Amino acid sequence: MSVTLTEPVNEALMALIEQKFHSHRENAIVRGKIIEVRNQVVVVDIGAKSEGIIPISEFEDEEFAVGDEIEVLLEKLENDEGMVVLSKEKAAHKQNWDKIVGVYEDGGLVKGKVKSVVKGGLMVNVGVEAFLPGSQIDIIPPKDLNEYVGNVYEFKIVKVNDLRKNIVLSRREVIEAERAEQRAEFLDSVKIGDQVEGMVKNITDFGAFVDLQGMDGLLHITDMSWGRINHPSEMLVIGQKVEVIILDVDKEKERVSLGLKQLQDNPWEDIEQKYAIGTEVAGKITKLVPYGAFVEIERGVEGLIHVSELSWTKRITRPSDVLTLDQEVKAVVLAINKEEQKISLGVRQLEPNPWDEVEARYPIGQTIKGEIRNLTAYGAFVELEDGIDGMIHVSDLSWTRKINHPSEILKKGEEVEATILEIDKTNQRISLGVKQLEGDPWSEIDTRFKVGDLVKGTVAKIASFGAFVQLEDDIDGLVHISQLSEDHVAKVKDVLKIGDDVEARVIKVDKVERRIGLSIKAAEYSEEQLKKETAAFDALRPSSDLVGLEQAFNLATEDWRPGEEGEEEGTASEEAPASEEKE
Repeated sequence: MSVTLTEPVNEALMALIEQKFHSHRENAIVRGKIIEVRNQVVVVDIGAKSEGIIPISEFEDEEFAVGDEIEVLLEKLENDEGMVVLSKEKAAHKQNWDKIVGVYEDGGLVKGKVKSVVKGGLMVNVGVEAFLPGSQIDIIPPKDLNEYVGNVYEFKIVKVNDLRKNIVLSRREVIEAERAEQRAEFLDSVKIGDQVEGMVKNITDFGAFVDLQGMDGLLHITDMSWGRINHPSEMLVIGQKVEVIILDVDKEKERVSLGLKQLQDNPWEDIEQKYAIGTEVAGKITKLVPYGAFVEIERGVEGLIHVSELSWTKRITRPSDVLTLDQEVKAVVLAINKEEQKISLGVRQLEPNPWDEVEARYPIGQTIKGEIRNLTAYGAFVELEDGIDGMIHVSDLSWTRKINHPSEILKKGEEVEATILEIDKTNQRISLGVKQLEGDPWSEIDTRFKVGDLVKGTVAKIASFGAFVQLEDDIDGLVHISQLSEDHVAKVKDVLKIGDDVEARVIKVDKVERRIGLSIKAAEYSEEQLKKETAAFDALRPSSDLVGLEQAFNLATEDWRPGEEGEEEGTASEEAPASEEKE
């Protein structure tokens, strides 16, 4: 039996088919039912001419079964194999995109799961793929981005490109907003003196920043310990939890100062009772500086051994020459300043001061022997015993010679005999003399040399104003240039040279000033001529010759170097330097 459709029926059927066809447009989201699950694909019936297929990878992390209804994107009505091409992911992407744009416009937050590490940041699934730049991951730059993969976070959408379908996220802005809210709550609730717990967030040379529920507080290095610490890292590490006390709160600038040492008793509170002056203490060297050594005598309490308090006798220039870090030492308390938290210590006070009885061991006038330890421009240091030296000033080396440097007659390392002249216990100085071992020849000079005497000697030094002649017993006399010859002499070296033997008359003897004036031109004078010359000389008012002689003596006081060896003629300067003063 056959049925023939009438014209109106055919038109209605064609309209129904046409409507069904148009409801399955490509790039549209449609509902379908899972009818089969194969190895690589899931077969879905959307009511089209044929079933559609979806890669099974699009169902990752989701549970599904045959018979489930799902929403899919119709990519193609028919592929080369006559199958409908569908995508579950693209349907979700299309649906989620509009939601993402709406969240972005409203300024809201979106949750997402970190999928992978890419160049410059992370890829995040927030319903669609989005990029999280490395600078926006956290407020502290992360060291390893792989730590975030697989984790779910809240993000703020900072950029949406509808054409390129790009989304840029920020987790940092979410954290900063949360911390700003936490800071406000913290500042409203906290007060000075409160004890709070925090975590060390960062360490610097001057202190550590502690995270207090989103609020950063500064724990300064001076508030970490009552004792000395060189760097905060000696006490703290990043990530460490610490109990601290609130020292100060500035709500306007959002600053909080913290203290750690304030949670412990101040060891300096009763310091004067614990360590009275003269108390012997023991401790460990914590720091060596050019001027001394710091010693920790208990936790939080340090004392300073000044370099001058290390030895009674030895000249220690650097504490590191005799002490080392972490060395255990004993010392005596010398002074305490509680306000400035300072204690002065001494090591030498543990032993008797050898200078206390130095006068008994070395009485004035005693003759000693010792080795020359050092030579300076002003004298020689002689070791009397271990750590105690005496000093021979250049002026105490000879009665008759002017010594400019002790090396002229002494050598380092040789043994010398001297007399104790003076002892200064306060400044720890002993003065010695060599010339005092013998009598002063100048005390009886007027009995040995008289004006008019004819003497012989050797030229020891030549200066611009005259020549020094060494007489017997190392006594020198000065022949002024005006007394060299009856003829005018322009330069002394034109007439004399060092080492020449000369004969001269004594024309001046000054016992007080220790001066002898000589005249070569008067050497050949007869007794009668000498009397006439002397009479005329005494009768005359001071002449240029006499003035010249006095000036020469004054110069000689400053630059007289009789007895120097190897002196070249004409090397004396017109103005000689002043003599060294006694130390």
